[in-house]
Amino acid sequence: MAKHKYNPDEEFDGPSKSQLKRDSAALQDLGRELAELGKERLAKVPIDEDLRDAVKDYQRFTAHEAKRRQLQYIGKLMRSVDPEPIRAALDAFKGVSAVETAKMHRLENLRTKLLEDEKTLHGIAEAHPGVDLQQLRVLRRNAIKEKEQNKPPRAYRELFRVLRELEEGGAATEEFDDEAGDEE
Repeated sequence: MAKHKYNPDEEFDGPSKSQLKRDSAALQDLGRELAELGKERLAKVPIDEDLRDAVKDYQRFTAHEAKRRQLQYIGKLMRSVDPEPIRAALDAFKGVSAVETAKMHRLENLRTKLLEDEKTLHGIAEAHPGVDLQQLRVLRRNAIKEKEQNKPPRAYRELFRVLRELEEGGAATEEFDDEAGDEE
């Protein structure tokens, strides 16, 4: 049996074969997460058309072996793309990112201010000109009643959903938050 002698002149050739396999498996797992997304969310992920088509094919397949092979193909395609924007998009869908968390906190604070003071509606109307103020008033009134009567927070949640849709519509609530802080 020949012994392998250490030669200090040999240079590091890059990651080990095991590391390459781990990296490949991680990309394949990321591809699996992509494949589990719905059509609407998949459309929002920044990927090239070949990868998008491969994911759509995976979703179309029903046979286990076909899905397994397609997942390997997705993993192969993933090696040629930058995975960071994909990870960021998936994290945003999961609500993991710091930006999404900050956005949720901002919306929760806005909802709390709205429930405490009806004057907050004025700031919302300025920040979002097309908002249905009547709907917000009704939701606010119902949410207050629910809280007083210890009922499930249905209108409270609906109010949050409406505020979130307003923010996603494009207008910034940061401007409103500054104005609301001045009124108190």
